[in-house]
Amino acid sequence: MNNPAAVAYVATSFDQDERTGLEPVLGGRLQPKAVWVDEAACIGCRYCAHVATNTFVIEPHLGRSRAVRQDGDTSDCIQEAIETCPVDCIHWVTFNDLPGLKRQLDAQELLPMGVPSPARPRRQLPRNTHHG
Repeated sequence: MNNPAAVAYVATSFDQDERTGLEPVLGGRLQPKAVWVDEAACIGCRYCAHVATNTFVIEPHLGRSRAVRQDGDTSDCIQEAIETCPVDCIHWVTFNDLPGLKRQLDAQELLPMGVPSPARPRRQLPRNTHHG
């Protein structure tokens, strides 16, 4: 029973590998940092999606920006997109921060852009009924 052909090929399991966030991503370069959009603060201006077109998209249901590819654009292009943000809601973070940030985002109840939030009631001003 020492037939080498009878031994099954055993591949290493990905579950045993420890992910560091520094692994090469498609382009083969090591990425020590990731980009994150704080969607709760995003105003949906679309500037970042116009600058770094392969990294950011506007989420269709909420109308807010989202980073969908960490390797979509160069770091310089992503930095330029970050600098165009009028509300400073795009940040460089570590890859290890991404799961926790995603959990925080999922725990928030975000409404589509343009829908009044119950947390911020519309201000009711008295109408001026005097003419003159």
